Amino acid sequence: MILQFILIVAFGGALLSYVLGKISSKVRNFFAVFISLALVVMIACLYGKAIEKTFYLGFLDLPLLLRLNTLSWFFAITIAVIGFLSIVFSLSYMKGKEKLSFYYLMMLLVNTAMLGIVLSGDLLSFYIFWEIMSWSAFLLISYNRGPALAAGMKYIIMSLIGSVAMLIGLLSLHASYGTLIISEIVPLIASASSGYILFILILFFIAFGIKNAVWPFHTWLPPAHSEAPSPFSAILSGILVRMGMYGFILFLFVIVGSKIFLELGRDSFHYILAWIGAINIVIPTFIAMLQNDSKRLLAWHGVGQGGYMILGVALGTSLGVAGGTFHIINHTSYIALLFLVVGAVEYRTGGVRDLNSLGGLIKRMPLTFIGALIGACGLIGLPLTNGFVSKWLIYKTLILKGHPFLAFAALIGTWGTILSLYKFLHNIFLGQLPEKYKNIEKVPFSMQFPIIILSFVILLFGVLPGIPLKVINAIGISFGLESLNVNLWGIVSETGTLNTINIFAAILVAGIIVWRLFRLGPKARPVPQEDSYAAGAYIPKEKYHYTVEFYNPLYRIITPYLKDFVDTFYLKLSQATGRLANKLRRIYTGDVSYYVAGIILFLAVLIFIQICFKLW
Repeated sequence: MILQFILIVAFGGALLSYVLGKISSKVRNFFAVFISLALVVMIACLYGKAIEKTFYLGFLDLPLLLRLNTLSWFFAITIAVIGFLSIVFSLSYMKGKEKLSFYYLMMLLVNTAMLGIVLSGDLLSFYIFWEIMSWSAFLLISYNRGPALAAGMKYIIMSLIGSVAMLIGLLSLHASYGTLIISEIVPLIASASSGYILFILILFFIAFGIKNAVWPFHTWLPPAHSEAPSPFSAILSGILVRMGMYGFILFLFVIVGSKIFLELGRDSFHYILAWIGAINIVIPTFIAMLQNDSKRLLAWHGVGQGGYMILGVALGTSLGVAGGTFHIINHTSYIALLFLVVGAVEYRTGGVRDLNSLGGLIKRMPLTFIGALIGACGLIGLPLTNGFVSKWLIYKTLILKGHPFLAFAALIGTWGTILSLYKFLHNIFLGQLPEKYKNIEKVPFSMQFPIIILSFVILLFGVLPGIPLKVINAIGISFGLESLNVNLWGIVSETGTLNTINIFAAILVAGIIVWRLFRLGPKARPVPQEDSYAAGAYIPKEKYHYTVEFYNPLYRIITPYLKDFVDTFYLKLSQATGRLANKLRRIYTGDVSYYVAGIILFLAVLIFIQICFKLW
C-alpha cells in the first residue's frame, strides 16, 4: 500500500501543482517543492524494506505490480533527491518565463514516471511508466521551442524506436511464458535457449541503449541538452538517461541472471558489451574537447561517462558491478551539479554558454566556481571525490581480469576529461573578467542551495564511500555475486585496500605544504588584460584570454574530419525514408483502376513465387 501511496502522491502532486498555478504562482512553487521533498522523505523511510504488491487487476487481462528491493530503492532515492534539487533550482532560474505551470507539471511528472519504472514489479507497468517518462521528457526538451523543437523531435523519434524494440520483446516474453511479472519470468527464462535469450537481450539493448545514449544511439543527447532548460538538463543527464542503466542491470542480473549472462554466446556477449562501453568512453570524451558550448561539452561527457558504467557492469564481477553501479550515482551528482553551474552562469550573464565569451567569473560568483571545481574533480575522478572511488573499482577489475586494452581505453577517457574540463573551468571562471560582467551578482540562495548539497555529496561519498557501497554490495549479493569486504573508508581485499582516510590525510598534508610555500613567495600583482603576451599573440577584444582564438587555424583543418558520422548516417537515412515515402504517396491517387492494377500485380507476384517454389 505504501508504494501505491507514493505514486498517488507523486502523480496527484504533479496535477495539483498545475491547478494551483492557475491560482497563485507562489503557492504552486511552494507546493512543487513540498511534494518533491515529501517524496525524498517517504522513499528514504523505506530503506531496507522488501515489498511486492499487486495494485491493479485486469489491465489487458494482466496484473500490474509494484515492488521494492535494494536495487529499486537505490535508484528511487537518487531520482527523488535530484528531482527535489532541480525543482528548488527552478524557482529562480525559471522565474519570469512563460507556461511555468506546465513546466512544473512536466518536471514532477517525469520524476514520477521514473519512480514508477524502478518500482514496477511487472514489465507492462515498466513499459507504461517508460512511455510516460519519454513523452514528458520530450515536452521539456521542446519547452523553449525554436531549435528546441528539432532537438525534441530527434529525441522522441529515437525513443520511439527503442519503445518498439521493447514492445516486441515484451510481446515475445508474454507469448513464450504467459506472464510479464518479473518474479515469474525469472525461473522460466532460465530454461530458455541461449539463442532466445540473446534475441531478447538485443531487443532490450536497443531500447535501453537509446535511452542511455550508448554509441551508436547517442546522437539525440547533445542537442537535447543544449536546448532543454538547465534544471531539466540536470535531471536528463543526471538520472533520466541512467534509466537505461537500470534497465540493463534489471535484465542482465535480475531477469536473465549473472551466470547465464556471463556464459551467453560462449562467454563473448559480455565482452562485446565491455568493448561497446570502451568505445563509448573514448570517442565522446574527445569530441567534448572541441566544444565551445558549455552544455554541449557536458552533454558529450554524459555520453562518455555512460561507457564507464557499461564497462563495469558488463564485466560481471562483484568489484566491476559495484564500480559500475556506484558510478551511476556518482555521475548523477557531479553532472547534475555541473549543469546547474551552467544554469547559474546563464542566469547571471543573460543566457551566455559560449566558453570563449566568458572568463573571470570567480570574482563575482565564488560559490558557483567552487561547485564547478568540485563537480569537475568528481567527473575527472580525482581523489577525495566519489568519481575516484568508482573509477578505482572499475580500473582494478580490468587489471585483475587481465583486460589491458579496456583499461587503457578507460584511462584515455580520463585524460580527455581532464583536458576538456580544464577548458570548461578556465574559460568560465578564470582569466580576465570582461567589462560587461563586472557588476553581476551572485545567484539567489534557491540556486546556491542545490549546488552546495551536490558538492557536499561528491565529497562525502569520496571520503566515506562505504555509505553507498554497503547498499551497492547488498545489491550485488542479491544478484548472486560474492560479497565485498566494505567498511566506511573503502574496500578491503587480498589484492589491495582502498582507504580514503589515508588518501585524505596525505592530500591534506601536501596541501598545507604547498600553501605555506605560496605564502612565502611574492604577492600576486594584478595587471590589465592587455599586459599579457605569449609569442606575440594579440588579445581579442572582450575575450577572456589571449589564447581564445589560438587554435582556430587548426580547428579549420581538422573539423571536416571530426564530424559525428553516426549522426550523418541517421540524417541520410531519414532523408532517404522521406524520399521513399513521397514516392509511395503517389500511389494514393483516388483512381480505383490504379488500386485494382496494384492488387492484380501483387497477386501475380505471389503466384510467380509459388510456381518457382514448386519447380524447385
